[in-house]
Amino acid sequence: MTSKLSLKKLAVLGTGKLGGILLRAYLKQKLFAAKNVTATVRHEEKAAALATELGVISSTDNRKAVRGADIVILGVKPQVVGDVLKEIKPELGKDTLVISVAASVPTAYIEQRLGEKVPVIRAMPNTCSIVGTGMTGICKGAHASAEHLEIAKALFDAVGRTVIVDEKNMDAVTGLSASGPAFAYIILESLAEAGVKVGLPRDVATLLAAQTMKGSASVVLETGDHPALLKDSVTTPAGCTIDGIMELEEGKLRVTLIKAVVKATQRASELLFEK
Repeated sequence: MTSKLSLKKLAVLGTGKLGGILLRAYLKQKLFAAKNVTATVRHEEKAAALATELGVISSTDNRKAVRGADIVILGVKPQVVGDVLKEIKPELGKDTLVISVAASVPTAYIEQRLGEKVPVIRAMPNTCSIVGTGMTGICKGAHASAEHLEIAKALFDAVGRTVIVDEKNMDAVTGLSASGPAFAYIILESLAEAGVKVGLPRDVATLLAAQTMKGSASVVLETGDHPALLKDSVTTPAGCTIDGIMELEEGKLRVTLIKAVVKATQRASELLFEK
């Protein structure tokens, strides 16, 4: 699949934080040739800087950018997706694959505005993609084929892991894995602060906290064991860990994290309708 992508033309609309992460990864891994890539940003000076940095064709003209593109990545904010779709519709062919990374925007919303049975894939990556450890949920629209889904999966596998879900679960993906890094950073920061509290230098405490979180996540991914089972393997009878766990339970950390994901999921469903 990746060899097929190198011959395709890619347009990235909205090459901001997330769009920029994806584009840089694709070019670094040679999924696309720079000469076959167009990218857009809101300001002319940023477009010039992007073209110089990456060697791609960069501008503020979305319609021109998608002309002749095989794959279009919509990286703009949810609130302006409708306007961008109206702008680019005349330039899209029926075989142009549109991949949206705009939170809360359903595939049906995009399909209705593009017409012509354009294939649409909805994706929700997270910012951990910047170091190749991202997590992306994807789903296909009514006119997308299994091959379109595989193309999208290949693109997001390039920056981490990808899971295919039903579209009804995409807001939950946003609330969990897209918002999740922020929750994890708060936990990591708190662990590091605790290390300082018990006498560790801050840099050492941060390293211990970060590597411990990374290692714990890696064990779950590598072994496939349930987190509760792994937690029990660390918790010895009458040891220090169980005392720490009691403090976490008393502070309602578990229910607070659950409520954070639920709230973020609910919020994800509202973004499209805000101006």
